[in-house]
Amino acid sequence: MESAEKFSNSKEVIAYLAERFPHCFSTTGEAQPLKIGIFQELAQRLEDEERISKTLLRSTLRHYTNSWRYLHSIKEGAYRVDLDGNQDAQIEKEHADHARQQLDESKAKAAEKRKAKQQQDGEKRPPRRNTAKPAVGPAKRANETKKGTKPKSDRPMKTPPARLSESDLHAGTKVTVKLGKAPMPAVITEVAKDGIHVQLDTGMVVKVNSDALRLAGSKRS
Repeated sequence: MESAEKFSNSKEVIAYLAERFPHCFSTTGEAQPLKIGIFQELAQRLEDEERISKTLLRSTLRHYTNSWRYLHSIKEGAYRVDLDGNQDAQIEKEHADHARQQLDESKAKAAEKRKAKQQQDGEKRPPRRNTAKPAVGPAKRANETKKGTKPKSDRPMKTPPARLSESDLHAGTKVTVKLGKAPMPAVITEVAKDGIHVQLDTGMVVKVNSDALRLAGSKRS
């Protein structure tokens, strides 16, 4: 016959003790103050119980008697009980004061842990991004107007320089030549079959076609 599976933690052992000794142990409600030396009695009564080792039984008793519910039960003048619920000795003031001190210290540590966890969780959260666009008030619109910002519809349209006509293609006509990114002022010096020769303000003479020339300072009507 296979042996029963052993208990693995204090919670399982406490549930078993509450079922086996209901007048001594409990899992809910008010706890009963335990008789001093109750571990020896438990070890004897559970000698044939293979599911609980003495090591686990000892740690379970420590866990049970350190719980807030049990520490609340340790009050001066209250009676301790044995495994069958029979009254034993009364609790002395010294024991009651010690239990109260343990309870206060345990609650203080729990509060510190909660506070530390809340701070840690707060640091992990990404900061909220404000996706709302700020409203443009009348004052800002007025400032933009003062800076000379005008609606696109009010801005004057720039008229590009006019192309050269046949009558403009003669020496002495002032033009602009687009050789790079910006047009350069120049003067036509010669109109030949293979191109138009112009002299730049720098003195350099270059040969271009008529498409690269525009009348200098002229505007389309």
